[in-house]
Amino acid sequence: MFIQRALSPAKVSSLTIDEENKKAEVFLQPEEVSLAIGRSGMNIKLASMLTGYTIDVFRELDEQTAEEDIYLDEFSDEIDKWVIDAIKSIGLDTARQVLNAPREMLIEKADLEEETVDNVLNILRAEFES
Repeated sequence: MFIQRALSPAKVSSLTIDEENKKAEVFLQPEEVSLAIGRSGMNIKLASMLTGYTIDVFRELDEQTAEEDIYLDEFSDEIDKWVIDAIKSIGLDTARQVLNAPREMLIEKADLEEETVDNVLNILRAEFES
């Protein structure tokens, strides 16, 4: 309950807590992720400090979307690992999640340059167009 309230105003769909390792996995609807993370990751950082838990945020996907999606790690031959890690650090793990995220959010929250974000988006779009 404390972790859910710390992430407010985001509405948590489900939560898994590992008390031994002080970790929490929070699952949210896609539109709630940016609220939980906050500008420059500030909300998630403050919630982690407040609760004493490392909080990992995940987007919930419906079955159809999950079947048609590709994990970002599968693009490691085209996208630098540090870029993939930066995007994953804001809760985006799949190509469709990145494509559905606002471009400005990728630039600001993942701390990437515009050119880098545009390059990533072009690579991901090309995968689904083929």
